[in-house]
Amino acid sequence: MPVIALTGGIAAGKSLVAKELQAHGLVVIDADQVARAVVEPGQSALQQIVDRFGPSILDDSGRLDRQALGERIFRDDQARAELNAIVHPAVWEESHRLFSAHLRDHPDEPLVYAIPLLVEGDRVDEFDLVVVVHAPKESRISRLVAERGLSETDARVRADSQASDDERLAVANIVLAADVSEDHTRAEAARLARVLTAHWPDNLADAPAAFTAAGS
Repeated sequence: MPVIALTGGIAAGKSLVAKELQAHGLVVIDADQVARAVVEPGQSALQQIVDRFGPSILDDSGRLDRQALGERIFRDDQARAELNAIVHPAVWEESHRLFSAHLRDHPDEPLVYAIPLLVEGDRVDEFDLVVVVHAPKESRISRLVAERGLSETDARVRADSQASDDERLAVANIVLAADVSEDHTRAEAARLARVLTAHWPDNLADAPAAFTAAGS
């Protein structure tokens, strides 16, 4: 079942790339959206999270308070691991259902899975191609401060809670540079869309060389 993984560190530009791929006709399933769905009220994953972290991580409507939960886990490696052990399996089960439905109904349309924590979730081998949207860590920290209003300390904590740049780049089949400008990133994403479309699904192994050649 061919699926292309799209990943990148926090504030690397993955969402911008995903939107551009969609604008060029590719189907993108977003792991973050799936993660929100599996912790909606009534879902078993939400109850497990409440059992572990207490009702203080819920808002007044009974929904998950992401800010409150984030404050609990970003400085606590053990708590973050326990949360991931609850959420990741639920996300993967629902994602796999979406993959199967898409590939059954639209086998000729490339399928991209936008997944921030690909390396951390140890799912690399389950994809046919891995695209890493890359901006160096210090650039991403600067973006978090300038664009999302985080303090430098909080931005660094969030970046440090993820895999390192070297760990992500080590699993990449294609590296999409996203540290020049938004226009440059959009152009690179458009180029990627053309390559993926041309090589789906039988020649995905040739896509990295084609992407590199197209950018030379």
